Amino acid sequence: MKASPMMKSSPLRRALAQDDLNFLLTNRVPRKLLTHFMGWFSRIESPWLTRLSIGVWRLFTDLDLSEARQQQFKSLHACFTRELRPGARPVDADPAVLSSPSEGIVGACGRIDGALLLQAKGLSYTLQELCGPSQDIERFRGGTYVTLRLTSAMYHRFHAPHDAQVDHVTYISGDTWNVNPVALARVEKLFCRNERAVIRMRLRNGGHPIALVPVAAILVASIRLHFLDVRLHLRYRGANEMPCSASCEKGEELGWFEHGSTIIVLAPAGFELAAGITNGRTIRMGEPLMRLPG
Repeated sequence: MKASPMMKSSPLRRALAQDDLNFLLTNRVPRKLLTHFMGWFSRIESPWLTRLSIGVWRLFTDLDLSEARQQQFKSLHACFTRELRPGARPVDADPAVLSSPSEGIVGACGRIDGALLLQAKGLSYTLQELCGPSQDIERFRGGTYVTLRLTSAMYHRFHAPHDAQVDHVTYISGDTWNVNPVALARVEKLFCRNERAVIRMRLRNGGHPIALVPVAAILVASIRLHFLDVRLHLRYRGANEMPCSASCEKGEELGWFEHGSTIIVLAPAGFELAAGITNGRTIRMGEPLMRLPG
């Protein structure tokens, strides 16, 4: 008889799969303190410490570095933010397709109910709560959204989903709750509590507005955006509203997380989910996520 994934998993992974223990160990802890520590620890440049840390990391996840551009890393941070080999992530070239900006497990997705988005069964939040009081959310009312959750083992860089112009970034500081399904089912309006950035873009094809909302989490809480040459993190004290004018090509790298977290993709009415985009599916960067109107 073929062993099930649960039978193959280690006792440690099986223990952490228990909801109560998982929530306790990843949330009922000094979240910000641990996140600051991880930011410091991950940047220590030591070959033996990095190898040891990656070995421990593999006890908790299915980390696969076979597609990484480099196979030796000077720090744990370098491994977290690794680049992939050229061609490892083909980007769908169809101009009618909005491609996935990142790797991820699809969470709640579908039609935005007025201004209401689903977090988990029985829990929801509003566009205004997610994007902050400074944002005009009317353009996304009744639109389409997809929640993409990145696990710690995934490729952590995110890319432009279409040829577009980045117009504005809003940085919203916040907490560092875990964003896994256990926490999403228990913590009301979790995405609206955590640190996040709202990246507003206009597609060159039709001028449609879209937004990418990277949400940080425990041990992450750091987002790097190339077009602003700034790292947004818990100790960031710069401007919260950052107008910009950056042109990007479909598939072009926009930035990265320093561990794993979530990106919420917002599109206006008329956009539709691409075939096969359903809760629980694992998607790669560059694969079809939505289809443009018409």
